[in-house]
Amino acid sequence: MLKDSADYQAWVATLKQRLKSLQLKAALAVNAALLEFYWALGADIVEKQQTATWGDGFLKQLSQDLMAEFPEVKGFSYRNLRAIRQWYVFYTTGDAIWQQAVAKLEQAYLQKLTQIPWSHNLVIASKCESREEALYYVGQTIEFGWSRAVLTHQIEGGLWQREGRAVANFERTLPLPQSELAQQTLKDPYVFDFLALTKDYTERDLERGLVEHITQFLLELGAGFAYLGRQVPLQVGSREFFLDLLFYHARLHCYVVIELKTVEFEPEHAGKLNFYLKAVDEQLRREGDEPTIGILICKEKDRLVAEYALSDIHKPIGISEYELTQSLPLEIRSSLPSVEEIEAELMREVDR
Repeated sequence: MLKDSADYQAWVATLKQRLKSLQLKAALAVNAALLEFYWALGADIVEKQQTATWGDGFLKQLSQDLMAEFPEVKGFSYRNLRAIRQWYVFYTTGDAIWQQAVAKLEQAYLQKLTQIPWSHNLVIASKCESREEALYYVGQTIEFGWSRAVLTHQIEGGLWQREGRAVANFERTLPLPQSELAQQTLKDPYVFDFLALTKDYTERDLERGLVEHITQFLLELGAGFAYLGRQVPLQVGSREFFLDLLFYHARLHCYVVIELKTVEFEPEHAGKLNFYLKAVDEQLRREGDEPTIGILICKEKDRLVAEYALSDIHKPIGISEYELTQSLPLEIRSSLPSVEEIEAELMREVDR
C-alpha cells in the first residue's frame, strides 16, 4: 500500500512543505500590499486635510463610504483610519531638512515596515518616542519573529534604552565582530519584573526565582541564550566551585557564565568570575567554541569602579545591574495576571 511506502510518504511531506511555504509567501505578499496601500492612504489623508475644505467629519464619512463598498474588509473603521494617518505622520513629520529627505526614505521605510503585521506596526508607532527607536523594534521583530505580546513587553521594558549599555571589556578581549555582538547582547539594567521576592531575599532566592520562571528570564536575556543549569560544579585542584547559572549562546557560539550579586558591585567579584571563566574554558570549551563570556548581574554598581575592575581582566566580562518590580497595593496586585498566566500566554504566542 502507498501508505506503507517510504518514498511516497517522503514525497507527500515535500509537497506539504512546498504548500506551507507558498501559503506563507502569499500571506507575506498580502500583508506587504496592504501596508503599502495604508501608507499611500495615510499620505492622501494628510494631504486632503491640509488642502481640502471638507470639514472635521471627513474621516468618519470616508470610513462609512469605504465600509459600505468593501464590507468584507475590516481595516476601514474610523478608528483604524485615524491610526493609519498617525502611523504615516509618525514616520514622515519633522523639520524642514527631514521633510526634504522623506521622499527618498519612504521606500526604504516601507521595505521594513511591510515585513511585519499591521498590529505590530500600531504597537511600535504608539509606544515609541522616536523614529530611531521605532525602526530598532521593527528590525528586532523581523530578525527574531516576535509576537505582538513579546514586542509589547520589550518596548514597555525599555529594551532599546538598555541594550548594549553594560560596562564590559569585550572590545579589548574579543575579536571583531564577536565583541560587538557580545556588547549588544548585554542589557543594563536587567528587569526582573516577573519575580516576587521578600525584602530580605538572598542570592539563592534570586537565582531560584529566575530558574523557576526560565521562560521570562530567557526573554529578558534575549535571543540566543540556551539554559544549561544552575549551581554547576567545577573541580579545580582539590576544591569544588559552583557556577550560579550556565548558558550557551547560539549566535556567539560560546558558554556564558552568569553570576548574581544582591549587593553593590565590588572589584573582587570580577576577579572571581574571571577565575570561573578560566575553568570553563579549560574544562567545558570544545573545538569550535569561542571564549567563554561572563555576565555579572548585581544590585547596583559604580560605573567607574566597574571600569577600573575590568581594566586588567583578560577574560571577557560584562557588568550590569538588575531591577525588581516595586511593591504594589494589594487591590491592584490582585487584579493583575500571575507570572504563570503571562508565561502561558507567551508560550501560546510562540506556538502560534
